[in-house]
Amino acid sequence: TDPHNLGAILRSADQFAADLVLTTKRRSAHVGDTVLRTSAGSSVYVPHLEVTNLPRSLESLKEAGFWTYGADMAGEPAYERDLRGRVVLVLGSEGRGLGRLVGEQCDALISIPAFGRIDSLNVSVAAGILLYEVRRQAAVSAEGEDPSG
Repeated sequence: TDPHNLGAILRSADQFAADLVLTTKRRSAHVGDTVLRTSAGSSVYVPHLEVTNLPRSLESLKEAGFWTYGADMAGEPAYERDLRGRVVLVLGSEGRGLGRLVGEQCDALISIPAFGRIDSLNVSVAAGILLYEVRRQAAVSAEGEDPSG
């Protein structure tokens, strides 16, 4: 919902070569001046689509051969899950996390192991870490190694 977070997510999406960023038309930040500034211009390069019904969009992506992974503190560590191939990362709003219907559409829930005293990360930070993990696994896979260690 915060345009600063959306801008930072778009900046990370550009750096880690994401193909598309989906947001919802309602209850989400929209691309505007703040997003453009925060993204350091990345919002111009990263394809972005606003959808009306995210659970239905996730269902369509799954039918097209994508695996959907929702970010949730109760999920398995992202580095233990095979995130290679056609992957959709789903991040919820700060505080509320994933909505019930969105979470039910995910093939699995993944987490970022953390050791601090605060129980969660900023959504844009979480997006950057998870995007990095997807690219790390793809690079390791290209070298012929098992990404799970």
